[in-house]
Amino acid sequence: MSEYKDIHSFLRWKSEEHDLKKLVVNYLTREKRFALLHNQKMEKLVVKQPRHSSLVGNIYIGTVTKVLPGMNAAFVEIGEGKNGFIYRNKLPSYVLSEEEKSQKEKKGISSFVHQGERLMVQVDKDATGTKGPRLNAVIELSGQSIIYMPKGKYVAVSKKMERPEEKEKMRQFGYEIKEEDEGLIFRTASLTLSQQDIRKELTELRQAYRELEIQAKAMKKPGILLEQDHFLSEMIAEITPISDDVEVIADDRDIAERLKKEFPQLPIMMYTDKENIFSYHHLEGELEKLLKRMVWLDNGAYLVMDEVEALTIIDVNTGKYSGKNDLADTVLKTNLLAAEEAARQIRLRDIGGMILIDFIDMKSDHERNQVINKMKKELQKDERRTEVIGFTQLGILQLTRKKTKVSLSESLMERCPQCEGTGKIPSAETIAFRLERELYEYRYRDIEEVVIELAEEVKKVFCGDQNVHHNRLEEILGFTILFEVHSSLRPFYHIGKIR
Repeated sequence: MSEYKDIHSFLRWKSEEHDLKKLVVNYLTREKRFALLHNQKMEKLVVKQPRHSSLVGNIYIGTVTKVLPGMNAAFVEIGEGKNGFIYRNKLPSYVLSEEEKSQKEKKGISSFVHQGERLMVQVDKDATGTKGPRLNAVIELSGQSIIYMPKGKYVAVSKKMERPEEKEKMRQFGYEIKEEDEGLIFRTASLTLSQQDIRKELTELRQAYRELEIQAKAMKKPGILLEQDHFLSEMIAEITPISDDVEVIADDRDIAERLKKEFPQLPIMMYTDKENIFSYHHLEGELEKLLKRMVWLDNGAYLVMDEVEALTIIDVNTGKYSGKNDLADTVLKTNLLAAEEAARQIRLRDIGGMILIDFIDMKSDHERNQVINKMKKELQKDERRTEVIGFTQLGILQLTRKKTKVSLSESLMERCPQCEGTGKIPSAETIAFRLERELYEYRYRDIEEVVIELAEEVKKVFCGDQNVHHNRLEEILGFTILFEVHSSLRPFYHIGKIR
């Protein structure tokens, strides 16, 4: 492993002499992080916390708890708290059925699975909000050159293989080596391996699946069979396409050794200073910015980003930027800059699902097309599948990004206990009037005294100037109202003792 006494001098020399990417790995503590930098600018960030570790790719033995014919889906208990759900076309019994596709599609899910049935399932998408994880019973085991599906039936080839003759050759080879029910997907790396190596890998993956089946039969309750190391696999996936153009700086010898084993040619350096490796590379501040609503652009304009469960809304504002020429020039330049930064923020924050971007209003289709093209170009840097749908009649750009796990904000932040994630709480006036209505329900009862715990600002509104409302209510209700005032960040009341 490459180690340097003066690592900082070495890195400065590298950045001055070469246009290399840099992967900074913070692995020492329980929260694992890595960031990919290009020209000192963050291009990718991954943060893994134990409580938010992704389940995607994990394999479980589960039990079907409920079949929903109307949705052609079923709920499956997998031992992770929330039940997962699975659609009909993700069941091996559906995939392997010999019936014509048109006939299969007419049948409901009840024809292919029943309540109480045990299923080996794999997580396709993490739980989000109130939804449990999305499951797939057509298991996929990944190798270097192929993805093996014991009950997948079909053969496919990576879209990154561009030459039709290569694709057809691989497809024919796949049908030659697979068994009837098996499925194979050839990865791009299969082009660099011999047929003998691919056959050997297929044999190893078959054995791995047989071992999972044995393990599943021995388990009496739903639970995990295979857990993915997502942190390491995401790093490997990030490094693989740029392994000749990236250097790695890690603060943990174990993770450095594992990467060195995977990429023998890779320059890997150990960081041993007392200051946290992210702090040294000025990444802590960048991470804080990714959790804020407002994102400033270089020209003084800014984005406002709001994530809700169903979608993400990005609003573009000119801010301090007024441009040097006319208004149209200002608007277009701001929108192009905003498109570039919005794509970067979507990638770094790992935002998925429906995304709406409210650009500053443009007058011509030509300008809107420039913004769309800029957006598409920037989204090409994203490994996650995205689709730019286009502008609505109201001038809002719609796009979608495949969501397989929680976003950065969902991972690192939690709902405010005061406002429950709305960003707003009931005012002192609202709470005071609510108290007044509730006290009216005690009218005409045999009550002498009521003691109310409440916040100071609620008491002020409730009592009014010189206790005018307080005295009036006591007269109307026929009992004494006493207060116990508590300091609180949130307006509240609680009716305590009633005598």
